[in-house]
Amino acid sequence: MEFAADHELLKSATREAGALALSYFRAKPEQWTKGRGDPVSEADIAVDELLKEKLLGARPTYGWLSEETEDNAKRLGENLLWIVDPIDGTRAFLEERPEFTVATSLVAGNRPVCGCVYNPATDEFFEAIAGGGARLNGATIHVSDRDGFDGARLLASARMVKSTIEEMDVKPAAYDAVNSVAYRMALVACGHYDATLSLGPKSDWDLAAADLIVAEAGGLSGDRFGAPFRYNEASARQASLISANPALHAALVEVVTRIEWGL
Repeated sequence: MEFAADHELLKSATREAGALALSYFRAKPEQWTKGRGDPVSEADIAVDELLKEKLLGARPTYGWLSEETEDNAKRLGENLLWIVDPIDGTRAFLEERPEFTVATSLVAGNRPVCGCVYNPATDEFFEAIAGGGARLNGATIHVSDRDGFDGARLLASARMVKSTIEEMDVKPAAYDAVNSVAYRMALVACGHYDATLSLGPKSDWDLAAADLIVAEAGGLSGDRFGAPFRYNEASARQASLISANPALHAALVEVVTRIEWGL
């Protein structure tokens, strides 16, 4: 495949980054807050530096976008771009909950072509290459085939479910909260959950790797209106997230639209 060598590089770097993150886990790393009051730690910075060294060191002509590196508009002129979240789910990481991931991707144009989501605390390694399917620890994965809300397993906040799905008088079997956005989407990709939704803004580094994994597992991801994500735009923010198998994805978009428009 066209990006096979890049994918092997990405997998190797992501595993090494996961091992580094795990060495800080439950070890009380130094932490502080940034921007909107989001937590960050010395582990986030160390993992970011390792990924930059491994990925840009091997592919110096590629662009770079990371949660822990100041954005540079130079990336907009690059056709190939590494997008990484060194530790997605930093809050869970600092609270010593095993639901954080290292999320890494390669974007060509405006879409991901390689992606890895690694939870080193549970040793779950999700990965995909465009046109090559999605895998969890080497085994092929696929989204669920559930097409209705009754009995569905959702990754979303209780408040979100009550104000959207339950408003339509249907009851999911379960809804759970997981801090890492990429991990939520990966759990949908492997069929452990049927869908995840969040109507709050997300960033490219939260989504790009898992977006490809979900797509290669047969699912769809996009905003609340059903539009697919485009990456390496001037803004690295995305308005919202709905990720599921195609039938449930369409149903969720319809429900959210009806609620928002009061229909």
